[in-house]
Amino acid sequence: MTGWRSRALATIVTTLSLTSAAHADLKLCNRMSYVVETAIGVDSNGTTASRGWLRIDPAQCRVVVQGALNADRIMLNARALPVYGVSPLPQNGTDRLCIAEDNFVIAAARQCRGGQTLAAFTEIKPTDTEDGNKIAYLAEDSGYDDEQAKLAAIQRLLVIAGYDASPIDGVDGPKTQAALSAFLKSRGLKPEIVDAPDFFDVMIKAVQQPSGSGLTWCNDTKYKIMAAVAEDDGKTITSRGWYGVAPGQCLRPDLGAQPKRVFSFAEAVDSSGRPVTIKGRALNWGGGTTLCTRDSKFELGEQGDCAARGLAATGFAAIDLSSGKTLRLSAP
Repeated sequence: MTGWRSRALATIVTTLSLTSAAHADLKLCNRMSYVVETAIGVDSNGTTASRGWLRIDPAQCRVVVQGALNADRIMLNARALPVYGVSPLPQNGTDRLCIAEDNFVIAAARQCRGGQTLAAFTEIKPTDTEDGNKIAYLAEDSGYDDEQAKLAAIQRLLVIAGYDASPIDGVDGPKTQAALSAFLKSRGLKPEIVDAPDFFDVMIKAVQQPSGSGLTWCNDTKYKIMAAVAEDDGKTITSRGWYGVAPGQCLRPDLGAQPKRVFSFAEAVDSSGRPVTIKGRALNWGGGTTLCTRDSKFELGEQGDCAARGLAATGFAAIDLSSGKTLRLSAP
């Protein structure tokens, strides 16, 4: 189940000279195996502003601050796209600034208003480039270069889409090429699409579409849905979550090769992450199999005594995957 597991990630930063290059741009480069969205915080003259979300694909760079870099401090928050399920990006920064779920510009970013929440930001310290600008990198502990990051990102999305491209290591080989060829053939795509600027858009759309095999959640509500999956390998039932499914979109969680049983639970949440209720009842989709979950991201291999271990006992539905299963999640 390597499609959602990852090694610890770190934002790689280097030294920023705030007194140089008065009109320099700041460029942020993604050397991770995830498509990410970034938010930037800027301290300047006693005020703090934040702006997001700026998408950066693996092996790509993007200018995130233009013009005069005379700020006192520049800070970063990053999130992986919902297609990856549990976000692999740790947010360990000491600064807490306001963000919004959708694109935003917040002038006073330390005092949140309606629809805004506090999030951890990490100070970044970019290096100078030969053209007089600044650059900083998002990177994994594996230390991918651009080519390896792109290949690892392709492997990761292939696994989520149901193709065996593991391990996710950024190393090319017959297994990865076979999985990629099968993916392209199934979508009627030519090999040249891999080098197209929108290739990751193509892959992400493929992952989000209903599939003839595996489990797919499709969100037919106006709310964001958080979903969890559990797999029984015959010895242990492992539950994990949460996967975010945006309104009008589908998402396919990665599963093991041949699980004996699969279970699903999903619930609608509001903009603050609280469960949605309609006529006094929570809007969720589950069943009669009680398994353990918790509010934050989780992977749990022990399902007994949930409450005694500080966990929630949640009712999951058993899913028949004999010919694939698409769960259309709708409001009453």
